[in-house]
Amino acid sequence: MGYRLWMLLAVAIAALDQATKVWAQAALRPYESVELLPVLSLTLGYNPGAAFSLLGDAGGWQRWLLAGVAAAVGVYLAYWLRRIGASQPWLSAGLALILAGALGNLVDRLRLGQVVDFIHLHYAGFHWPIFNVADIAITVGAGLVIVILLFFDRSNL
Repeated sequence: MGYRLWMLLAVAIAALDQATKVWAQAALRPYESVELLPVLSLTLGYNPGAAFSLLGDAGGWQRWLLAGVAAAVGVYLAYWLRRIGASQPWLSAGLALILAGALGNLVDRLRLGQVVDFIHLHYAGFHWPIFNVADIAITVGAGLVIVILLFFDRSNL
């Protein structure tokens, strides 16, 4: 798979993220949980900060800082994807997933000033922070990139 297909994959996942967020905003009421499984609920929430609401109460300036960081990371990931091309398909998949998540959350920041979250994992009183499809893509992509960089040949990166 070449650069264009990886970019298409990133855009498709970012579009899926946006579609699920539009659905969540239409179907759910803010901060009211709809239990799907004993460990999984849908709970619409908004995060003006970064991961785990870091900078969430910073007063608004964080919107532009985090949007700028996401845009810069996106440009670098696109450059990295272009550079490695088809030579490292697993690394490219990881980078495309991170790019997709960054794009999905960037659209929210630019459009709403905050990120829409709605997936809520919980067990025995422990609640993981609410997240979204973009966050899943970033997490899976970052995990894949870390494994590849730690355990596989990096000579043609």
